[in-house]
Amino acid sequence: MANPLGGRGGPRQLPAETGMLEAVRRRYAAAARSVKTGEAASCCDTEAGKDAISRDLYASGDLAGLPEAALRASLGCGNPTALAALHAGDVVLDLGSGGGLDVLLSARRVAPTGKAYGLDMTDEMLALARENKRQAGVANAEFLQGHMEEIPLPEASVDVIMSNCVINLSPDKDRVLAEAFRVLRPGGRFAVSDVVVQGRLPRWVRRSAELWSGCLAGTLREEEYRAKLAGAGFTNIDVEITRVYDEALLENAGARVLARLALRLVGRRGRFCAAFVRARKP
Repeated sequence: MANPLGGRGGPRQLPAETGMLEAVRRRYAAAARSVKTGEAASCCDTEAGKDAISRDLYASGDLAGLPEAALRASLGCGNPTALAALHAGDVVLDLGSGGGLDVLLSARRVAPTGKAYGLDMTDEMLALARENKRQAGVANAEFLQGHMEEIPLPEASVDVIMSNCVINLSPDKDRVLAEAFRVLRPGGRFAVSDVVVQGRLPRWVRRSAELWSGCLAGTLREEEYRAKLAGAGFTNIDVEITRVYDEALLENAGARVLARLALRLVGRRGRFCAAFVRARKP
């Protein structure tokens, strides 16, 4: 029987999609390797060690007892564990779990009867997350290899879907949201941090693999995000802007010239923003 996911376990992709995903994989594999050498990873097209984008997203008390590598590998634009209002006994799935920080925090909150899954496509990040889990001594966390477009969990098996600045990296967001809807139980919650754009991106930005892997080119407009969630079947949809990425923030983060140029062009008609995105499966 043919593998329904295609290839080595990932979903079938068009050539353009494959190029974008490979750019994402390379960037996050490099981020995982940098963490192992004691450096901080970076996100949103910023240089390692200068990331103002993801700074101060977690209360220091929440991080007690977690490996330093889990924090250094945090590449998000928000804190979905605070957004999700987790309860003991919940089953949580983090899409694009990276070094595992949000999974480990979630596993603590849903213990002792709940469970937290992390899904990631990058070998290096999965290895880092599993080592962070071992060091933290968190028994109710599990890291799965796979793609957001083909979630390797049964239908109606999850109470909460989380993600931290990762859904924007997918070239097929309709498929991601349809899969999120499939694995959620009735009444399940979609609670993610992501980047959105207010206004329209120039076509060259959308086609840039570097800006795609740097969290900018794949962003949806607010109204697009709402429409796609509704199209997947979600209700109670809300998009709350939490931070605006202006040039001063990117400069402080050490962002590359290409990212600053994209922001400047978009800034004539709109802006990049971090947002909490909430929805519910009826």
